[in-house]
Amino acid sequence: MAKVNPIELQKHLKGLDYPASKEDVINHAEKNGADKDMKSILEQLPDEEFETPTDVNKAVGELE
Repeated sequence: MAKVNPIELQKHLKGLDYPASKEDVINHAEKNGADKDMKSILEQLPDEEFETPTDVNKAVGELE
């Protein structure tokens, strides 16, 4: 699986209101130009609410 750069991830999530669902995270990242690899990784996140950007980074890190 492609490694996710946490800085790139946060660029795609900039402006996202938290808490955010997995679907919110994916949709917001797409609007901010996430490529198909980034989207593919985000689609593997657990179906839960993310309270902060750090929670999203942590969840993505656990996928790798």
